[in-house]
Amino acid sequence: MNSTEIVELRRVIGQMRHAVSNLRARYGDVAAVQRLANDVERMDIDATELVDLSTPRQREAPQVEREVVVVPDTPYDESLWKDADDEGLGGYRNRT
Repeated sequence: MNSTEIVELRRVIGQMRHAVSNLRARYGDVAAVQRLANDVERMDIDATELVDLSTPRQREAPQVEREVVVVPDTPYDESLWKDADDEGLGGYRNRT
């Protein structure tokens, strides 16, 4: 997409947004007007994505904060499992 096409697309989306606003003023917030407003918003989002695709840039992985959780190799304390049932195996308790 060249810059002329992008400018024209943005202009038309702005006109559609204005038209939907006029429809909302006339008919209220009915389902049909809500769908039209959603469609215009979606087109605006898609146009922005096209602009982002047309500008060459180096793709980088997003910066993510990482937290290291250390899991010890030592056995767990057996008392943690006291009175616990394993639902998938029917439990450990004797039924009398």
